[in-house]
Amino acid sequence: MSAGSSPDPDSSTPAAPPFSAAYDVVVVGGGPAGLAAALTLGRACRRTLVLDSAEYRNAPARAVHNLLSHDGTPPGVLRATARAQLARYPSVEYRRAEVRAASAAAPPYGGGGDAGGAEAGPPPGFELRLTDGEAVRARRLVLATGLADELPPIPGVAEIWGTSAFHCPYCHGFEAVAAPVAVIGGTPDRVRLALQLRRMGADVTLCTDGPPGADLAPLDRHGVAVRCEPVTRLESRDGELEAVVFEAGPPLARGAAFVSTRTVQRSPLAASLGCRLLPDGVVEVDDFGRTSVPGVHAIGDMSRRPAVPMPFAAVSVASASGTIAASLLDQDLLSEDTGLPLPFARPPEPGGAGPAGPAGITEPVGAAVGRTGSAGAGAGRTGSAGAGAGRTGSGAGEKEDGR
Repeated sequence: MSAGSSPDPDSSTPAAPPFSAAYDVVVVGGGPAGLAAALTLGRACRRTLVLDSAEYRNAPARAVHNLLSHDGTPPGVLRATARAQLARYPSVEYRRAEVRAASAAAPPYGGGGDAGGAEAGPPPGFELRLTDGEAVRARRLVLATGLADELPPIPGVAEIWGTSAFHCPYCHGFEAVAAPVAVIGGTPDRVRLALQLRRMGADVTLCTDGPPGADLAPLDRHGVAVRCEPVTRLESRDGELEAVVFEAGPPLARGAAFVSTRTVQRSPLAASLGCRLLPDGVVEVDDFGRTSVPGVHAIGDMSRRPAVPMPFAAVSVASASGTIAASLLDQDLLSEDTGLPLPFARPPEPGGAGPAGPAGITEPVGAAVGRTGSAGAGAGRTGSAGAGAGRTGSGAGEKEDGR
């Protein structure tokens, strides 16, 4: 029986039935962030279900980089190894399944009142509907559904995306500079990227794809060529770029291209649950991956703290976010079941106001430290669950969180 749902011997009204959950935590997403969270939860003996749609942002990539001891490992191999290691933990279940909808459990199964009030109970638990019609219930929910890249509307980019068309120099620059490189776009960030790749030793041409919107003088000083004609297509063979073709003038022989992408949430679940979004469309979280919705965590490159100036989606960062969130979740559930405070909760600020979390989420006094008998530690954050509007992202960083 969940904490906070035990019958009150002094109550004259019948107690609501307990929230019936087969799992402590459901993790939606089977990439590095989700699998890392499941690993930590499994080692904590938490009943955990991983629901993996098998859609991964880095699926086109040949290898994962910037991951200590696994640099150069194909992303599919990395995921398969992680799943095999999860299999030794009996409390963790992995399924290939897609979530159609998620919601807080409806009364009488919910766990407590207004999440923003000082007397709020623990999060109500969550019900997920899978595409096959099955309903799954959990006390807590972890979203690791990731982002998707929207490619520029240049014919030929999609055919070589992840093999010889890229967007991150830290992911693919080391290998790409072995061949002549084209950086496509005329904005200041494209100028900077061209100079970065030039410093790494590349034969670089900036293809502005029309009139440039940035100062090109630094390129000339550092030996970067420039083509200003509109780009009509990229020509390739067997996934390898051969040339950039322009509206006028000769084609430019190149072996790799760097393009700008727009990122969007791969899944609508975060928005449908009311998680607050940042202007670039990622989910706003605090240091522990907590969203504006009590009981919901978001991890991997689908989320970030507002203090981080830009998305940085590396498999190492995604995995770390999963481990951190899972550790907090285990402690949160322990506090809910025992009434003990979180050992690392911050004290309230002077004057009785609750501490402001890193995500700008104000926690009422008592919410972050647990409430006797039923309070979920860290569960009583206030804040409107408005969905953000803008969803344009720079896509900076490595595409390593799986969705």
